[in-house]
Amino acid sequence: MELATTDLVRDLTRLGVPGGGVMVVHTAFSRVGPVAGGPLALIEALQETIGPEGTLVMPSMSDDDSTPFDPATTSCISMGIVAETFRGLPGVLRSNSPHAFAARGPHAAQIARFHPVDVPHGPDSPVGRVLELDGQVLLLGVNHDSNTTVHLAEAIAEVPYGIAKSALTRVGDVIVRTEYTETDHCCRGFLAVDQWLDERGWQRRGTVGRAKARLIRSRDLVDVVVKKLREDPMRFLCEPGQCDECDLARAHA
Repeated sequence: MELATTDLVRDLTRLGVPGGGVMVVHTAFSRVGPVAGGPLALIEALQETIGPEGTLVMPSMSDDDSTPFDPATTSCISMGIVAETFRGLPGVLRSNSPHAFAARGPHAAQIARFHPVDVPHGPDSPVGRVLELDGQVLLLGVNHDSNTTVHLAEAIAEVPYGIAKSALTRVGDVIVRTEYTETDHCCRGFLAVDQWLDERGWQRRGTVGRAKARLIRSRDLVDVVVKKLREDPMRFLCEPGQCDECDLARAHA
């Protein structure tokens, strides 16, 4: 049986999603549905729950680093069908970076303004601005290994590891290649964030549609992760020899 938008609004409200707030959403639609009206109906439910004073934010990163990023046309389907649908809706602003986020609502222009390519998820980025605005993070059918705000905490903690990357952007008629080091790895270690938040009562859990859901205040998430990383800066990396991505990140350190 398909879920209705009203079912999703009920579940989101029960989870504690506040009206009028700023909320960044990571979702796997296949775990939420089936929903009558598809991904658009889930977006409508999210928007209805936060209300007209709320700002909805979703990841909108490029699927292809080999071509110049164009916020109007570059796909972000690897972020999921909900994020791909959201980026093209009326009133949605998308930041002009291969590490883009899209936003709609009163704070959209602030969240989606220019951010540096070479520090993808630092304080001067969309997730950094959600933090400044005391926003929320909602995970629908995904775990913290899909949570970009954890990368923000890594940047704030100034972890020593990273992977060399490059990205193409267009400045006028000129294509610019930016070389940078991203705090990237396999991200399996991010699953530990569940326990850290649950121990402190800083994470609300529930079900939205058929998906397991987590709702966290961005500041709580960043506070606990930064504290843990300052105790052990390498705690998110797999043990040496267990993971090529983590070994590459560790080699930079």
